[in-house]
Amino acid sequence: MHRYPIFKTSILSRLFGLFASHPFSLSIQSVINALYVNITGVLLTDFHPANTYPTLNALFTRKLLHPRQFNNDPSVFISPCDSFISASGSIEKESALQIKGHTYGVSKLLGDYCSLRSKQKLEGGVYINFYLSPKDYHRYHAPIDMRIVKAVHIPGKLYPVNFTWLRKIEGLFCENERVVLECYTQENRLFYMVFVGALNVGKMGFTFDKTIQTNVKSTLQQCYMYRDVHLKKGEELGLFEMGSTIVMFFEKESFKTQVSHDISIRFGDVLGEVLTHS
Repeated sequence: MHRYPIFKTSILSRLFGLFASHPFSLSIQSVINALYVNITGVLLTDFHPANTYPTLNALFTRKLLHPRQFNNDPSVFISPCDSFISASGSIEKESALQIKGHTYGVSKLLGDYCSLRSKQKLEGGVYINFYLSPKDYHRYHAPIDMRIVKAVHIPGKLYPVNFTWLRKIEGLFCENERVVLECYTQENRLFYMVFVGALNVGKMGFTFDKTIQTNVKSTLQQCYMYRDVHLKKGEELGLFEMGSTIVMFFEKESFKTQVSHDISIRFGDVLGEVLTHS
């Protein structure tokens, strides 16, 4: 058991979601939005002004005014989001770093519907943790031309995922609600994208399947299988409501990273490249 109190994070997140999605009068909403921008340090250079968003949720989930430019080389992975890379490295003994000194189990994070064979392919591969703070752009995008074969929704808690909480709870990512995408490159190399919920992240949405519902009253994992879901690099994949975390795992000897941890990165920046079979 955790030494820290387990509060009703899902209920708190639902209540906050109701507040964030409520359209107040123009004058009140302008104040709410301005306070949020000032407190969190949101930069709106690439977006509409804060007072044009009818709800706080609309501000959270704002779209870019203009498409981001990125490297179109089909072998290059780009960052799927604006974020801070809190940890990265090699997957060893089915473990990865949550933050320096704290680990999580890769197999446990992926859940029951990802096969043992697929999980074994990750041993010796690369992991990258992307932390999206409340100030960040909250939409996420395809990091490469990709095929999605499976999505797994894993209910759980909604602990905060900031650095204070990552140091408090070992394996916090495995405690929180998450959605796991099993993906393949054009070269049929396996990689996973794991979208981890957090306090006030009432929902995680996905453009390719609107039936995936998060922060619902369910304790059962649910698996969605796909036969012909393809996304092009840079295409919108979905969104968080508020900040959270994305974790990526890459099959062994399939990906060479070009970034390190403890750096900020933007959607479209080069992440690394696909390694082809010798």
